[in-house]
Amino acid sequence: MSTIDHVDFFTDPSVVANPCPYYASLRAGGPVQREPHHNVMVVTGYEEASEFYRANDNFSNCVTVTGPFPPLPFEPVGDIGALIDEYREHFPMFEHLVTFDAPKHTAHRHLLKSLFTPRRLRENEEFVWRLADRQIDEFLAQGKCEFMTEYAQPFAVLVIADLLGVPEADRDAFRVHLGAQRPGATDTEQALTGNPLEFLEQKFSAYLEQRRREPGDDVLSALAGAKFPDGSTPEIMDLVRLACFLFAAGQDTTARLLTSGMRILAENQELQKQLRADETRIPDFVEETLRLEGPVKSDFRLTRQATTLGGVDIPAGTMLMVLPGAANRDPSRFENPDEFDIDRPNVREHVSFARGIHTCPGGPLARMESRASLQRILARMANIRISETEHGPADNRDFEYEPTYILRGLKRLHLEYEPVE
Repeated sequence: MSTIDHVDFFTDPSVVANPCPYYASLRAGGPVQREPHHNVMVVTGYEEASEFYRANDNFSNCVTVTGPFPPLPFEPVGDIGALIDEYREHFPMFEHLVTFDAPKHTAHRHLLKSLFTPRRLRENEEFVWRLADRQIDEFLAQGKCEFMTEYAQPFAVLVIADLLGVPEADRDAFRVHLGAQRPGATDTEQALTGNPLEFLEQKFSAYLEQRRREPGDDVLSALAGAKFPDGSTPEIMDLVRLACFLFAAGQDTTARLLTSGMRILAENQELQKQLRADETRIPDFVEETLRLEGPVKSDFRLTRQATTLGGVDIPAGTMLMVLPGAANRDPSRFENPDEFDIDRPNVREHVSFARGIHTCPGGPLARMESRASLQRILARMANIRISETEHGPADNRDFEYEPTYILRGLKRLHLEYEPVE
């Protein structure tokens, strides 16, 4: 009996802790095959994953957030493009960019151009470098930290807040409501978190309505004044949901990426020395971390019309799941794929940010955040290591990962180090 016969990817805790054996078992059966528990076609091959991301006419993003849960709101019969459109509002998060298909996706993604201008990205990068040091200052003297909550989460929240032009006076509130409190936060502050999505919608609705009435020379005004490609004006809620999506997707995945990178670095003193001696290698380290420990664990599509993928017939109505972590370990594309190799010549070919029109718009930002964070951490923290008190000895580590089939990331990472002032 193969691994996929008795392991349910969606519920088995062993796949949360270490999905690699499951990936290998799937790949042994072919790059595209059906898993038996939820009737989902799984894509593990690199070339097939790349084809999956390009075939937007055949595959819909309407299920990308949750996959096979809940079940489809209709019975698929024949080509289902019209049914998807008819039942669109029955799918989870149907109102957010990540679930849109063209041409709606194209029009809404165009609105991001007001945020990702060269000038705005330069300004944001200057803030990121200052923020990295400011965040490290909060815990440096302790000689230890819980990296996820003390650095990665608050850092990622505040970077997105700056990119979107959240007023400085409101940023601590964003940090509190999004669960990225300062060390020693009071019970009152903890209680304020509430529903983060409601908080974001309320704040950005107020910001953008005010900027439409009284536009200024700031990022929120640029977003409030953004137009669709045909020149029409979006509804305020279109822009609010775009801002909320950037917050929800950008800060969470970046925090996971940073924490995964620090786990790898803390286990390898020689690699720390190498990066301190040559900071130009830090981007290579980030790419290899993305390849091996990318924060997106699965990505889903619904087949609009009968097609083929990797030579396999895919009927209309079929749920497809690509596993970026499996595709990034395809030995036909990456030599010795399970090894961390900072000198890997083709490392940037990974699919951790997807491909095609649904390529993650925040990919360049995540890379920049990671580069700045690692450079400042390595400069200010010596002999970074995993806390054996919290995670056990090197030959028997105990790490807890978030129990989700969508994302890959540690819950906590306790580090020890010597401060460098």
